Amino acid sequence: MSLPITEQENSATAEIDRVSTLEAVRLINTEDKKVANAVEKVLPEIEAAIDKIVERLQNGGRLFYVGTGTSGRLGVLDASEIPPTFGVDYDIVQGVIAGGYDALYKATEASEDNRDAGAEDLKTRGLTATDAVVGIAASGRTPYTIGAVEFARELGCFTACITCVLDSAITKSVDVAIVPVVGPEAITGSTRLKAGTAQKMILNMISTVAMIKLGHVRGNRMTNVRASNEKLKDRALRIFMAEANITDKDKANEILGRTNFSINDAIDLTKNS
Repeated sequence: MSLPITEQENSATAEIDRVSTLEAVRLINTEDKKVANAVEKVLPEIEAAIDKIVERLQNGGRLFYVGTGTSGRLGVLDASEIPPTFGVDYDIVQGVIAGGYDALYKATEASEDNRDAGAEDLKTRGLTATDAVVGIAASGRTPYTIGAVEFARELGCFTACITCVLDSAITKSVDVAIVPVVGPEAITGSTRLKAGTAQKMILNMISTVAMIKLGHVRGNRMTNVRASNEKLKDRALRIFMAEANITDKDKANEILGRTNFSINDAIDLTKNS
């Protein structure tokens, strides 16, 4: 059986262990330059997935990212950043990783071989047909992730995958397959490199554009941000002043304070005053 491209050796970096530090990082940088081009080629599939995900979210559904190892960690990372950035509830976008949250900081890669565990973990989250599930698997052959998306699809969920191998097993188990082919890694099989970068870029697009479509962004400003620390309060103040066309910082701060730093509520206050 031929190896998936993510596991093949890269002739361009065959002597990376013998070159200078600068040359080593140049070799990796040259490989990284290929990632954006690979992602560009699958923008139509990303669009299709986003539109279906937004439909589910608009009708009370949730979005689940499912993966193992690096792929699972990237899904959890993206999901965790959505509530503070866009002001939505923590259960709207969820990351599910094989081995549970312990796998975020230590390797539990053996757990990826359990096909039934992916489905069981989604059942534990109360998955319903109204939800959307995105399986993330660089090689496209991870049993845990395939089991999860197959269960989700049978249940009636919208399903998509992000993988870096064409015609891999997971692409046949979902409604929309997103397949940026980034080629062999600089270090053979280390898919935390180009494959991981491609997955992160696509997750950024999916969650960000979905939140834009749901009305959590005005222009390019995160007007639904949760101002939970001083940095974010300062950002909220700047956004509010720009949106409400207020130049008096003290006045803007006073209005925001009355709304517990809710930019949208503060904008409504200025409109009604």
